[in-house]
Amino acid sequence: MTFDRDEWRDLRAATPLTIREKDLGALRGINDRIDLKEVDDIYVPLTRLLNLYVTATQSLHRVSATFLGTIVPKVPYVIGVAGSVAVGKSTFARILQAMLGRWPDHPKVGLVTTDGFLYPNHVLEARRLMNRKGFPESYDTRLLLAFLRELKSGASEVRAPVYSHVVYDIVPGEEALIQQPDILILEGLNLLQVGDGSTEFVSDYFDFSIYIDADETAIEQWYVERFLALRQTVFQDPASFFRHYASLSETDAIETARGIWREINGKNLVENILPTRERASLILAMATDHRVTSVALRKL
Repeated sequence: MTFDRDEWRDLRAATPLTIREKDLGALRGINDRIDLKEVDDIYVPLTRLLNLYVTATQSLHRVSATFLGTIVPKVPYVIGVAGSVAVGKSTFARILQAMLGRWPDHPKVGLVTTDGFLYPNHVLEARRLMNRKGFPESYDTRLLLAFLRELKSGASEVRAPVYSHVVYDIVPGEEALIQQPDILILEGLNLLQVGDGSTEFVSDYFDFSIYIDADETAIEQWYVERFLALRQTVFQDPASFFRHYASLSETDAIETARGIWREINGKNLVENILPTRERASLILAMATDHRVTSVALRKL
């Protein structure tokens, strides 16, 4: 089912907007231009839909427990958020987390990114995969599947590795502790992948999945703009893996960013990420100004 922006906005019914500008400011990523109107028009109906889905799933667990004569298990409702580099997944996931956590029936909402499940740089270097970071083969999929399996089994605590975008690597000895959230949002590039001969896929553990879509030309431009912004911020950090890019002229920085896009991120989008789009439960189509123009919702 496909909805244009106005049709989707109308589905919010009487659902209130629960975040303010100061909240949004803390959730925006570098170069993100999302405003409260976008949140009101797109996120509010989406969180209403997800609240209904989560409530129905919780009821199903209670019914199953009644039938089996057991205690209702605390199993998180898992939402996957997929899409290209620079399409806005991280900001989207943070806003979704903040808004879902304001619903009374599921106040505890966790957020994990699949960056933490990348192989450490020394492993990628040994396997000659540093230039394919973000491609399916650069992830420790077995570890990610084990994490999701444990989470969905109702474990009281589950741990996830932590990734630093400053040093561009897994942080040794550091872990994120996930303690039975009502909802877990898992955000990453290749969440909807299948077809590698496995019988178990990451998406098997999703209750709902969202793909953030945009024209490749627009995403490339957003990537270049983000690269230029990082050149003035994170790349200035002496500990940054990309410290050598901080001194580039604007012309050289643009050329470098476009080269990285052509050789790595654009290639990953076309070969691996985009082909999985139609597997999502919901697709958000974005225009060049980052505003959602249409929403496609898979029928139950």
